Amino acid sequence: MDQQSIRNRFGIIGSSPGLSYALDVAIQVANTDLSVLISGESGVGKEVFSQIIHSLSARKHNPFIAVNCGAIPEGTIDSELFGHEKGSFTGAVDGRKGYFETVNGGTIFLDEIGEMPLGTQARLLRVLETGEYIRVGSSKVQKTDVRVIAATNKDLLEYIHNGKFREDLYYRLNTVPIRVPALRDRKEDIILLFRKFAADFADRYKSPPVQLNEAAKNMLINYSWPGNVRQLKNMAEQLSVLSRGKEVTSEELIKYLPDNSRSRLPVLASSGFKEGVQTEFANEREILYKLFFDVKKDVTDLKRLLFEAIQNPASLNNLNHYQTEPVMQEVYQNTLPSTQPVVWNNNGNNHRSEHENEINDHQEVEESLSIMDAEKDLIVKALKKHRGKRKDASSDLGISERTLYRKLKEYNINE
Repeated sequence: MDQQSIRNRFGIIGSSPGLSYALDVAIQVANTDLSVLISGESGVGKEVFSQIIHSLSARKHNPFIAVNCGAIPEGTIDSELFGHEKGSFTGAVDGRKGYFETVNGGTIFLDEIGEMPLGTQARLLRVLETGEYIRVGSSKVQKTDVRVIAATNKDLLEYIHNGKFREDLYYRLNTVPIRVPALRDRKEDIILLFRKFAADFADRYKSPPVQLNEAAKNMLINYSWPGNVRQLKNMAEQLSVLSRGKEVTSEELIKYLPDNSRSRLPVLASSGFKEGVQTEFANEREILYKLFFDVKKDVTDLKRLLFEAIQNPASLNNLNHYQTEPVMQEVYQNTLPSTQPVVWNNNGNNHRSEHENEINDHQEVEESLSIMDAEKDLIVKALKKHRGKRKDASSDLGISERTLYRKLKEYNINE
């Protein structure tokens, strides 16, 4: 059976190179009894590949079962897989066959294999090597002929390094590896998938299929899709039910795309990079502390320069060299204490108003330490600077346009 027939049969949409290669490997290995390890992020469709392998194999008329190892409690997973004898543990009122017994002659798909306990891993390794297993609470060795296909969204090599996964089991399962690409690595397939899902949901809900304008299409293509195909399908269903018009705009679409940026705070674009690599902060508080520290340091420097200027008028030229970032200039200016103009007498000495206190370069400046106020203030100033253009403002702040949109709603900022 050729690849296009497989795509049509199992509803696989897309023709990206990574997806095509994964399908080729699945088709070639299907008619063997080799163990297969399918890797890929959550939501990419790993179970579909296991079904393809089973349906093209000599076992296709025998049972197929999918088991989520992460969804079975550690205390019962041995019983689920290998069965148990009556009275072998509390609650075992009857004997029970396990999956390896009921699926004998067929295929068992072990999803989230990385979540399997180490003790169960040892039992599984014995099944793969000898075809033998023992029920919980029994001493009788039983035989089984089951093909094992495993899947994981974890880095099993890292799990091996941390002692969470058996190295011998990994190499036994990984006889033939299949890597299913993430949706963000299949950009050419995103719009095709959305159209397919939209048409399916339109037929289900008896409504016209939703369509995307060009801006919305670009937003879909450039989104990171942490939930992959599953997330895209869910979003298409939401739009099919909740969208008010036939054509979806980027402004409406952004409401259905969760923000996955590392930080919720705007960061100055010029200060977030060092030698082309963006500096990563541990959390939002660290960013604000750095911002306040820089502001206070610059305020102190300005006060020192003003004090020197009063003592020596020639030093006023030094103030021309004081530069700030575009967005932050107004913040610095608003933070400075107000000063009265200096009056110089005929003797070259200066004097102040009799109601004015002497300048004290150690004077504390009362500053607002509210994170939300500082964040809101930066956003307002960036919008004013760019005359309400969100794209330019978000670029200057170092955040995505989607994050800026959410912040405008959160702080009730009217542009």
